[in-house]
Amino acid sequence: MPIYHTLGNIPHKRHTVFEKEKGGYYYEQLFGTIGFEGMSSLLYHVHRPTMVKAMLGSKSITPKIAEKTNTLSRCFIGFNVASEKDYLNSRKAILVNQDCQIELAAPQSSMDDYFYKNADEDELLFVHNGNGVLKTLFGNLEFSPGDYLLIPRGVIYQIHFETADNRLFIVTSHRPIYTPKRYRNCFGQLLEHAPYCERDIRKPKDLETHDELGDFTIMVKKQGMLHEYIYASHPFDVVGWDGYNYPYAFSIHDFESITGRVHQPPPVHQTFETDAFVVCSFCPRLYDYHPQAIPAPYNHSNIDSDEVLYYVDGDFMSRNHIEKGYMSLHPSGIPHGPHPGAMERSIGQKETAELAVMVDTFKPLMVTEYAYSLELPDYYKSWLE
Repeated sequence: MPIYHTLGNIPHKRHTVFEKEKGGYYYEQLFGTIGFEGMSSLLYHVHRPTMVKAMLGSKSITPKIAEKTNTLSRCFIGFNVASEKDYLNSRKAILVNQDCQIELAAPQSSMDDYFYKNADEDELLFVHNGNGVLKTLFGNLEFSPGDYLLIPRGVIYQIHFETADNRLFIVTSHRPIYTPKRYRNCFGQLLEHAPYCERDIRKPKDLETHDELGDFTIMVKKQGMLHEYIYASHPFDVVGWDGYNYPYAFSIHDFESITGRVHQPPPVHQTFETDAFVVCSFCPRLYDYHPQAIPAPYNHSNIDSDEVLYYVDGDFMSRNHIEKGYMSLHPSGIPHGPHPGAMERSIGQKETAELAVMVDTFKPLMVTEYAYSLELPDYYKSWLE
């Protein structure tokens, strides 16, 4: 999100001497993307951020693919993902392509004994259930149900949960995740017609500086592998930083739905974008106000994209027998639409309280072996009258 932000103490000029009060120097780190042309931040560390003491081992975390070519509409019962104590172990890949990975997770415990960094992908965490604090070297972000947590690639973080019943819907992206370009002017400011504004973006606060040496475990994801590093200094030893590249939070409850006289297409719900997929938020809203409007969506074919819908809350008006935590996949080229009776039920309705997250990918998604254990049988037949 291109909003300038700063926390802590920084020198007057970048790339200049920054002395500690008790002698010595702080160590500057450029945290940037797209070479030296993308968004970046400058961080100032108490200790060198490069002190690796050991690498203890590596393991593959590449998901096992069950179907490389999917031609069926599918539905997965997300709340059947079993709770696990460890955050990383709890993350289960459901759908994958070369651009992104869609995961479900039900972690029980906070990350107290290690830190995590995804070196390859931006991570978008949607909090379905759970409260807590996302701690990073940029500062802290409190979160609660309905929050999107956008964590740029390379950010070292810990999640501290206040609850044990936590549910996350996660999208990892090899492409940077941005706010939609059509919502911004040439200076990066969100425009008047955008469904949210800068006031809704929660930036890091409460910068915690840990001046500690010792053995600090950082789990690093890179190229389908998880590497265990031991660093000599605490990764959250930043005394100050400024720039445009940092994690932030946005609540789905702050998304202002765009409505019209007749049914509006999914792009009006767009919340984030990459050049490989988009993320949309379906939120409580008034229905269409043409006297003969049909609020339910029309039948359509996703000719150029796979559609994933994660159902969060409310009665999703276009579906029958859909519950919280269900996740549907409607593949490209296969028509789908309202379930039998859904169109008829919607006529004359004035509003909806549905809440859902949608991901539309421009390349087909592959189904993992783990996803089979969550699948709702014969979902593809659910349009039969």
